Amino acid sequence: MRSVDQQVDGVTSAAGSGEVVWTPQRADVESANIEAFRRWVQAQKGLQVSDYHSLHTWSVADIEGFWRAMAEFFDVQLQGDTETVLTGGPMPDFHWFPDAELNYVDQVLRHADQDGVAIIDVAEPGGPATQYLTWRELRRQVGAVAQTLHRLGVRQGDRVAGYVPNVSQAIVAFLATASLGATWSSCGQDYSPSAAVDRLGQLEPVILFAADGYRYGGKAHDRRDATEKIRSAIPSVRHTIMISRLGHDPIPHSLSWAEVSAEDAEPVPVAVPFEHPLWVLFSSGTTGKPKGLVHGHGGVVLEHLKQMSFHLNLGADDVYFWYTSPSWMVWNFQIAGLLTGATVVCYDGSPSFPHPDALWELAARLKVTALGTSPAYLNATEAAGISPGARHDLSALAVLGSTGSVLPAHSYRWVAREFGQQVQVVSVTGGTDVVSAFAGAVPIEPVHAGEIAAISLGAALEAWDNSGTPVVGQVGEMVITKPMPSMPIHLWNDDDTSRYRESYLSHFPGVWRHGDFITLTDRQSLIVHGRSDSTLNRNGVRMGSADIYQAVERLPEVSEALVIGAEYADGTYWMPLFVVLRADVSLDEDLCNRIRKEIREEVSARALPDEIIEVPSIPHTRTGKKLEIPIKRLLQGAALNDVVDPGSVDDVTSLHWFAALRPPRP
Repeated sequence: MRSVDQQVDGVTSAAGSGEVVWTPQRADVESANIEAFRRWVQAQKGLQVSDYHSLHTWSVADIEGFWRAMAEFFDVQLQGDTETVLTGGPMPDFHWFPDAELNYVDQVLRHADQDGVAIIDVAEPGGPATQYLTWRELRRQVGAVAQTLHRLGVRQGDRVAGYVPNVSQAIVAFLATASLGATWSSCGQDYSPSAAVDRLGQLEPVILFAADGYRYGGKAHDRRDATEKIRSAIPSVRHTIMISRLGHDPIPHSLSWAEVSAEDAEPVPVAVPFEHPLWVLFSSGTTGKPKGLVHGHGGVVLEHLKQMSFHLNLGADDVYFWYTSPSWMVWNFQIAGLLTGATVVCYDGSPSFPHPDALWELAARLKVTALGTSPAYLNATEAAGISPGARHDLSALAVLGSTGSVLPAHSYRWVAREFGQQVQVVSVTGGTDVVSAFAGAVPIEPVHAGEIAAISLGAALEAWDNSGTPVVGQVGEMVITKPMPSMPIHLWNDDDTSRYRESYLSHFPGVWRHGDFITLTDRQSLIVHGRSDSTLNRNGVRMGSADIYQAVERLPEVSEALVIGAEYADGTYWMPLFVVLRADVSLDEDLCNRIRKEIREEVSARALPDEIIEVPSIPHTRTGKKLEIPIKRLLQGAALNDVVDPGSVDDVTSLHWFAALRPPRP
């Protein structure tokens, strides 16, 4: 279907098709967690909330009432005075539940008396055997590691760091840390030592958890030397605890995971203030030194209970698996499944080894009910002609999540063809900044191709034009007009909040500008057009890069695309389209013409590139986002080390290719 070209305030983009690809059945609606909450709100609060949209309207009109209701509904173990929900303002000068205390770990371990498995720890072929960590064993290990940490001198307010793969020990280490009132931060072992130190070193951690290595794509990656370098570069580290994944001996003067987790000990989580630091997440670091985003215990508990229970519809009978790394906020989002009593899956390995549909095979074997992946993986599965529903027994699967970039409309249709009404496709937009989603899906609302189904409860999300006027059916900046509990309590080493304000609140003072171009439809769904800070701007007409990617990457010959708009001091503008082609395909005139035809028909004639250039690969952040802004700055003549830390990039060779390119400016 050809999309409608829209232009508002100089912004042009493609609208969604509006085609319904999934509709909730009556039984699904009646049994949904969010429907139970809606009925509870009507009965307990005396409010007329007849459907999701009226529920959302109330949740942002009365944010104090909504978040108090959340704490009540989930029986969150708040101690102290809970009467005052929110004080201060405008953003960022606000505080949630200033007189209340809790601990994130209490909310997890309240499920530890139930039978069943809390964590499934699985590796790709050649790695350790799959382990099933029961809830009772999770409780014991958290207690044992917490007791060891306390004996090693860890106290409330200290920082504990992890240089770890996505394994169960990393989750236990985090929970043990948080139970003491200490603060956790981690990154994956695909990060170089210098990139890890750039992040973790800022925090001056007293303990370092690390693994001897990890497996990816059939290869073992020994990270003992890297761990030694990190330890020596961070003088605050007093002890290193090693997790065995490859069977190597621990590095000298370290403790083994086996010895720190051996005791029988009951965890005793300490009550901390609602906004006490739980963890520090870091920005990608592709546009400057990584920002440390500090999130509080209480805000994360409430926000993640909402997302897991209401938007993903998780409960104690679910198996929740989102492919991720400890470097990415989705790792934290994955742990959140434990808050609902669900079983979470840790996977250490490649999603495409030993064959392209390895992730689907794993989901079938583990009887996963909620699977999360990326648009790139779904697109690769479709392009390879793989039919996961036919190849594997995925009868348990009910939710298929996607995040990291925009999910194109054709991927929605592909999921619908593969699974029919059995599987709800859940495209999510959010960020490390709030360690959650601003918008996603709910099990009681239909899903339309190319559209994120709904704004999340409690998120006062709007699309604004340049003058700060809300718009519907038109492209605008995505803004959040009221506080959310999981917004950072502060940035690390930002005592005067100047970096916080500059990052989120300077464009529209007092209003959170996230940096995405969106269209908010009249049914309150979202179409995301790409980052507004990397917007294409030709002759005053701004365009979203995501729309171009959706058009170009649907061609079977194109593996991936990157479009850049570079302005120069002499007033010229160069807008090249870089394409990675599949094997045995060459960029000839016929393919160039078909690429241009797709862009013209599916996006706009205004979006046609000045040049189409074949490249060997495209660099991304470690979490899979294309490096649009750093590449743009390279094409404008900036030095590589001035625009990006190579350690934060997945393909340094590709980065050097772009750095060496001398653009033939028009």
